[in-house]
Amino acid sequence: MVTRDDLPAPQQGLVVTHFLTVRDIEVSRRFYTDIFGGQVVLAENPAVVRIANSWIIMNPGGGPTPDKPDIILRPPEPGDPVSAFLNVRVADIAAFYADARAKGARFLTEPLDRKAELRCYLCDPDGYLIEIGQATGMLHGVFADRPASSS
Repeated sequence: MVTRDDLPAPQQGLVVTHFLTVRDIEVSRRFYTDIFGGQVVLAENPAVVRIANSWIIMNPGGGPTPDKPDIILRPPEPGDPVSAFLNVRVADIAAFYADARAKGARFLTEPLDRKAELRCYLCDPDGYLIEIGQATGMLHGVFADRPASSS
């Protein structure tokens, strides 16, 4: 039985969740439970998976609704620009990387040292980008280089 504590339903204040428009709820739900150790709170309509101190909410796309007129939801297509992504922080990136790869996750690169952190990226079954990072240098005041100015 689902309880209030399982759901992103605070009694005070707020919680932040992340909604993903997915092609196949079962495939996406399994990805987030297998790779991130998530707990299925609701299987569908919408699917809700609790991961650590957060929730991923998943539903198929669709057209406008009264509360979001003129908005169409769809998963990303290959080649679409990325304007937002999940940012997951881990205590041990090497262990997470090895475990996730063993479970079938496909990373863009292995973890790379970016001065402030070690990080790498993977994509979920719908093509959503997920950054995996471990704070390293930033814990000691060392941060990444600023991007080169375009002026």
